[in-house]
Amino acid sequence: MRFPHRLNREPPSMTDESTETEASVLIGTAEKMIEIWNRLSPEKQATLLARFGSEENALAALVTTHLVAPAKP
Repeated sequence: MRFPHRLNREPPSMTDESTETEASVLIGTAEKMIEIWNRLSPEKQATLLARFGSEENALAALVTTHLVAPAKP
């Protein structure tokens, strides 16, 4: 069975402006991830590396945790 919502779907159009905005957001996120990693103690870094296998995976988990955590009053 085919899914009707997926038929004849056109890819979203890309403009230079949207591409630059997306790149800016991506760079900002990467900078925040590096900042978070550098603030961690060596013990915490080692624990995260052991759990997630790589610095990239550990950072992604940290960022995700920060994004879904409830706001502090």
